[in-house]
Amino acid sequence: MLHHVEIYVSNLPKSLRFWGWLLEELGYEVYQQWEKGQSWKYEGTYIVFVQTEERFLDVEYHRCRVGLNHLAFHGKSKEHVDLITKKLRGMGEKILYDDKHPYAGGKDYYAVFFEDPDRIKVEIVAP
Repeated sequence: MLHHVEIYVSNLPKSLRFWGWLLEELGYEVYQQWEKGQSWKYEGTYIVFVQTEERFLDVEYHRCRVGLNHLAFHGKSKEHVDLITKKLRGMGEKILYDDKHPYAGGKDYYAVFFEDPDRIKVEIVAP
């Protein structure tokens, strides 16, 4: 089992707004809070977001470089994926692979793909 994931972000308040509603929609609860970061926990796993120090902000994140490509989460159902998609659209967030949505991962793979404020790809997958 994964214990935790720690992600450094370029703009902590913006990332907390984006990730907060999403993680809570997926069943996570706020776990830790401090000046430069916050985490959410679901059962035994937690996700941490930390403000990147100014001196390291000169190179932007890109998921096609070495490192994390994306995070995929379980949705509760196809309807849950649809609800999250509707909320994302309502917030003006771009749905990736929109022309193939919700089957961008294949005919038997129901999911929504999008990006966080730092362009980390995120997907929510129906069972």
